[in-house]
Amino acid sequence: MISRYSRPEMMKIWSEKNMYKRWLEIELLVCEIQTKIGMIPEGVLERIKKKISIDSSRISEIEKITRHDMAAFLKNISESIGSDSQFLHLGLTSSDIKDTTISLNMRDSLEIIIKDLDNLIEVLKEKAIKFKYDLMIGRTHGVHAEPITFGLKMANWVFEINRNKSRIMRAKDEISYCKISGAVGTYSNISPEVERYVCEKLSLKPEPISSQIIHRDRHAFCLNVLALVGSSIEKMAIEIRNLHRTEINEVQEPFSDNQIGSSAMPHKRNPIISERLCGLARLLRGYAQIAMENISLWGERDISHSSTERLILPNSTILLDYMLYKFKYLMKNLVVFPENMKKNLEKSKGLIFSESVLLELVKSGLSRDRAYDLVKKCSDKVYSEKIGFEQALLNNVEICAVLTQEQISECLNIKSYSKNVDLIVDKLKKID
Repeated sequence: MISRYSRPEMMKIWSEKNMYKRWLEIELLVCEIQTKIGMIPEGVLERIKKKISIDSSRISEIEKITRHDMAAFLKNISESIGSDSQFLHLGLTSSDIKDTTISLNMRDSLEIIIKDLDNLIEVLKEKAIKFKYDLMIGRTHGVHAEPITFGLKMANWVFEINRNKSRIMRAKDEISYCKISGAVGTYSNISPEVERYVCEKLSLKPEPISSQIIHRDRHAFCLNVLALVGSSIEKMAIEIRNLHRTEINEVQEPFSDNQIGSSAMPHKRNPIISERLCGLARLLRGYAQIAMENISLWGERDISHSSTERLILPNSTILLDYMLYKFKYLMKNLVVFPENMKKNLEKSKGLIFSESVLLELVKSGLSRDRAYDLVKKCSDKVYSEKIGFEQALLNNVEICAVLTQEQISECLNIKSYSKNVDLIVDKLKKID
């Protein structure tokens, strides 16, 4: 992943240096248990540990000849330890080392993403509580529906992000498996005891049954969950973009004094972070699709998945980490305009109270169908005659025969739409 969309902690996990470090760690753990069970003579492991070293540039040179990265790695470390190298990689296949390393990297990456989600949840909770009484119009199909509060919108987002946190935790459990079962997974040249030992040391679980690889449905599950989290961020970013529009102007992305919105138009303050997040979410979904296609391999394995995984596994985790970081920044510094929310509420001339009037008419004895027809006729007059909804209601003889002017006014009381906000927002207390 390019540095523009990367953060150091996540990049470190997927670095070449860390990969070789983990390959070596697993090789040495195998040597440890093989020494304990008598496959490797006493004293060999100590000599190996004292002499062994990794030279990444030398590995690159060797790989140009071998065209096999694991073989190049083994040759390089063998050069540093001499004759004792005969005891390295006993009974192993490349995927034992590589797939176990991928599991470690994915697990560690998901732990970072869980922390990211926790941080975002806290920011969204703060916004939900701060703006819980700030009324705004709720929109369906982009059209005024009924009033909500901005805090309620934020509370919805809190619970969605928390659901995604639960999914990431399940994904972490799904990928935290180790495979040390040799070629085609039969343990024919290595003891299952070796796998159990390595798993215990690495805090992984033994893959119950494997071929030459850990099956890629696990990886596909993880990347689909990552894409799902990205899609939630996209949904929220799209809403920020919509509310940022000049015609609505209820929120605005943070914009620094020296920031430039357009090279041509000095006045522009564009929702660039939200738009960037929407674009990156598309990448995550593309990576998830590739992970799904990687499930279908020939026989006990082929390596058609390998080339793609060098990109999609690190890129998915690095991108989502970045997206969560940027979205947290956006929401923490979001500029909110309650006064514009109030102005927008008034644009539909009271039509947002149509359901309240409908229900009051039904409560007063009219059938629902008749009440609906009456309210709709009044609504139509608001559109055609450019009058307020209250005036249209008062001009309707049949409605006024059922409801008093005071009842009509009470139906149009916007304060009633925030009376249950505390009940809704208090549910945030259930989220740790």
